[in-house]
Amino acid sequence: MRLILEAALSLLSVIGLLSIGWLCFGHLLTPAGNGRAVTVLPGRGDGEDLEHAVTGLLWLRGSGLLEGRIFIVDCGLTAEGKATAEALCRREPAVWMCGSEELPGYIEP
Repeated sequence: MRLILEAALSLLSVIGLLSIGWLCFGHLLTPAGNGRAVTVLPGRGDGEDLEHAVTGLLWLRGSGLLEGRIFIVDCGLTAEGKATAEALCRREPAVWMCGSEELPGYIEP
């Protein structure tokens, strides 16, 4: 019985130490910022992968791993792609759309 108890306590100790290590390592990798980070997604073609990318970035924002604005930059979007990007911007207030020539005006201090 004592052997089982020692094995269980050892296993719990290892799991606890791994969890603490994982949290510390994750904290080191988490981008620190003051809200001035800008994420730029180039939109091309029909924008078929824009929704997936925006959803992933919004998940990072929701979990506190990402701060700042998300820009979809028109780099040759078709009419369907522009409609998709505009729908994403309407649906999510953290997502903005602009042309490639307008981007420097948004990210300069």
